[in-house]
Parts: sequence; C-alpha cells; structure tokens
Amino acid sequence: MPAAPAVPAAAPAGPAGRIVLLTTSHRVAPGVLSWPAWQALHAADRVLCADPGHPQLPYLREAGIEVAHAAPDAAALVEACAGGRTVVVLPGGEGDRRLTDGLARMAGSGRAAMPDLELLPGSYDLPGARLLDLVQVMDRIRRECPWSSRQTHRGLAKYGIEEAYELVEAIEDGTRAELREELGDVLLQVVFHARIAEEFRADAADDTDDTDEADEADDGEDGSSGEGAFSIDDVAATLVEKLVRRHPHVFGDAEAHTPDEVKAHWLRTKAVEKQRASVTDGVPLGQPGLALAAKLAGRVRTAGLPVEPPRGEGVGYELLALAARAEAAGTDPETALRAAARAYRDAIRAAEGLTP
Repeated sequence: MPAAPAVPAAAPAGPAGRIVLLTTSHRVAPGVLSWPAWQALHAADRVLCADPGHPQLPYLREAGIEVAHAAPDAAALVEACAGGRTVVVLPGGEGDRRLTDGLARMAGSGRAAMPDLELLPGSYDLPGARLLDLVQVMDRIRRECPWSSRQTHRGLAKYGIEEAYELVEAIEDGTRAELREELGDVLLQVVFHARIAEEFRADAADDTDDTDEADEADDGEDGSSGEGAFSIDDVAATLVEKLVRRHPHVFGDAEAHTPDEVKAHWLRTKAVEKQRASVTDGVPLGQPGLALAAKLAGRVRTAGLPVEPPRGEGVGYELLALAARAEAAGTDPETALRAAARAYRDAIRAAEGLTP
C-alpha cells in the first residue's frame, strides 16, 4: 500500500503585536503628556487618529510623530498589528465605543489571535479638574441662555441668600447626596457672579457713552459701582492669597498647636489687612438678628472692650442678652434656636398625627 502523503506542519503563528489606546484629558493643556505616553508614541509602528482636528495633533507633529487619519474597525486594527507591530490609537474626547466594543467581541470569540491591548492615560484629571468644566458650561449658558444672559449681580442676590439657607438645612437635616447638591448650588452662585463680573472688561472696551447718566445706570443695574472686571481665576487667586497669608503656621515659620492659637494668628493677620476703625466694621447688618447679636458680642469679647449689652424693655433686649451669653459660652445662638425650632416643628406634626 503506498504511503499516505505527509501533511505539512502548520506554520507557527507570528507575534500578535500590541494595541495601545492612548487617552488624554481635555482639561489638561494639549501637548502635556506623560513620559510613558511619549515613549509609546515614539516606539509605535503606526499612530492612528480618526479626528483630524484632535488638539494633540499639532504637538505630535512638532515632536516628529507621524499620525495617520484613519478610523479602522476592530478587525482591521488587529490585522495592522500582525507580525508583532505596535499600533497606537488616539481616540477623541468621547472615546471610541465602536472600536472598543469590537475588540471585546473579537477577544471573547476565541477565534482570533488578539494582540496585547493596553489602555494608557497620556494625561489625566487632577483634583479640581471638573471645575474647569463648570467654568466652560457657565460661559456657554451666559452667552446662549435667554434668562442667564440678562442676569445682574443685584438680580441674583436673592438666590445667593436662598442657596445659603438651603445649604444650612442640608447640613442640619439632609443626606450626603442633598449636601453635595446644595454645595453645588452655592458654588454656582460664585461662578455665575464671577462670569458676570468678567464682562465689565469687554463692556469698558466697547462702551462709547461716557456720560454720567450711563455710568449711574450701569451702577444701579449691576451693583458694581464701577469697580472693574474680574474673573473666576481672580476670585480663586484672591482666596488662595488670603488663606496662605492667614495660615503662617502652615505656609510660614509661625507655630500654632491649638485651635485658639490658630484663631489668634487669623485675627492678627486680619486686623493688619483690614485696618478697621471699629470692631463693628465689616459686620453685615442684614444677617439674622441672633447671628448679628452674637457676632457683635464676639467682636467685643475678642477686642477686650468693656461694653455690656444695653439694657431695655422688651423681648429684643432679652434676646440680645441671651445671644451675648450664648456666644461667651461658645454656643452659636442661631444654630441653637434652629435646633429648638426643628424640635418644635416635630412636636407640632406629632400632634397632627403626622410623622416628623
């Protein structure tokens, strides 16, 4: 019997190669990439990007990296890696769900020799990065929303008060989710006012009417008193400078080991900054009455002034004395009264047969 023909041995499969999905954050300046990202880009056999307007492209070209504008599907990308080649894919800001889903299906089928797949962050968000998104969103709303584009500082003032009270309520009675939401609403007020204030610079450049009447109209509408433009960056910079200046025990050579010593540093620094003629300067008279009374009593006590609360007839003077006594004992009378009022509310609802 003649021998059966020999079956040729299967050729060994070549190396499957490597796919690198290089992600970047739009909140980080283009061209600022991690060292592993630059290494992967320079070592790649091919670099692909479907978006010809991707913000990283000019910087990659400047670094001598050739980028092909292509949007291969999963099968084509796997084929491009055949023979051990490395292909870096630069997705857009929203990623490439079509490609990643296709690669997952191919890997799960078991019918294809898959290259190594690596997700490499070229740049990533730092703490506070989402605040940049907030600034961008607020800028667009201010330009395009019929309501938001017409708001002024004075027109928004009432919302600042409302949001502050809603924040206090969330702190006292709310859940963590409610606290998070109310903090965001308070932050919105800050960003909104800063965005309005930024427009004074543009208004000043475009303003051709220098009459006193026009200036008075502007002052009355916005409550700006012609103080000039500033941005959210200016607000943040002012706050950072203040915090650093008033914490010499953290950022300087001063020492403070107790909360009282920290408060003493704060008060001394604040006194030098403000140069106030009276300890009552800077105390807002529009705040709730108990809080106002406690604030005044605290200023008197801290300054060591021998001024007792005035005595008189009526509940107002009684409340003033109680507020001063509470402040001296380290109790916030406004918070204490709110707690008692909430207990009173619960008792009323219980008498009505309702749950607290």
